[in-house]
Amino acid sequence: MKSKRVGADEEAQVHVVILDTGEEAFEALTRFANEAGISAASLTAIGAFERATVGWFDIASKSYRKIEVNEQCEVLSAIGDVALGDDGKPSLHVHIVLGLADGSTRGGHLLEGMVRPTLEVVLTEVPSMLRRRKRPEFGIALIDLGSG
Repeated sequence: MKSKRVGADEEAQVHVVILDTGEEAFEALTRFANEAGISAASLTAIGAFERATVGWFDIASKSYRKIEVNEQCEVLSAIGDVALGDDGKPSLHVHIVLGLADGSTRGGHLLEGMVRPTLEVVLTEVPSMLRRRKRPEFGIALIDLGSG
């Protein structure tokens, strides 16, 4: 993973993060957010994976149904955010659309993606703190604008 801050002012800092072949995207981006001390940001990304797992959140069971994509796929769109979780560490929430060789797509919450050949991420950090709190009625953590 390589990164470079490409812009900064009192309102935002923009980081470009480039992931290399063989890196697991969710883990690498979480590590970057932790190392950079990011507490509030949005992100977008494009690139490709050799395989990925996305999730569809089943509100009734309060769990993700995993959708395995076991083939080379294009990251057509990835958008998400970073907020501090209940443990005080940066927590990623990323939705992704993957393009397959036949032109079909798979999408959902990014759970895992093995990069091949690259993933280009633009992360815009804002000088604030967002807090993600576990919501027992849903079984997931959501941004809570009333805290932090």
